[in-house]
Amino acid sequence: MENENPTRDEALQLLHEYNQSDSLRKHAYAVEGVMRYLAKKNGEDEDKWGIIGLIHDLDYEKYPDQHCTKTKEILEEHNWPEEYIRAVIAHGWGICSDVEPQSTLEKTLFAIDELTGLIAANAMVRPSKSVMDMTVKSVKKKWKSPAFAAGVDRSIIQKGAEMLGVEIGELIEDTIMGMREVAEETGLKGNPV
Repeated sequence: MENENPTRDEALQLLHEYNQSDSLRKHAYAVEGVMRYLAKKNGEDEDKWGIIGLIHDLDYEKYPDQHCTKTKEILEEHNWPEEYIRAVIAHGWGICSDVEPQSTLEKTLFAIDELTGLIAANAMVRPSKSVMDMTVKSVKKKWKSPAFAAGVDRSIIQKGAEMLGVEIGELIEDTIMGMREVAEETGLKGNPV
């Protein structure tokens, strides 16, 4: 039987069971924070969006070669709703999945996943080591430098923004705002002046 509404505690338990890495956990918290922020902004279900953000990379540490595929198996074993599973698989569209994001939730996760990494990297090189005083302008400046956070695929972020019909600046602003709400958990509160 399908688990109608998985709780954050259930998601957190799975995240911690499958991810020992501090950086992967912090990434999950950052994505959760941004998903919750954007759900609220769009009048959507904050818990659902946040929980999906929290578990989106569930299989990445243990099964990097089966990313998204293993998460599907794990969530099916725990009777998670199909909508949650599909959203997680769709965030890997064109990378490790052929499931194209359709809903606003799926498109949002696809768009902000890589962007949280770029913003976190940007925060770490700031004197404040913080997202609390970060600006869209500073992120856009780093965006233009391919050597900075070279692992971040900017084309995915761009494609996600286009799918959502938002300007890249607005997406960056929203992602910063969402990450501010979880700055403590992600270690990105730093020392803003």
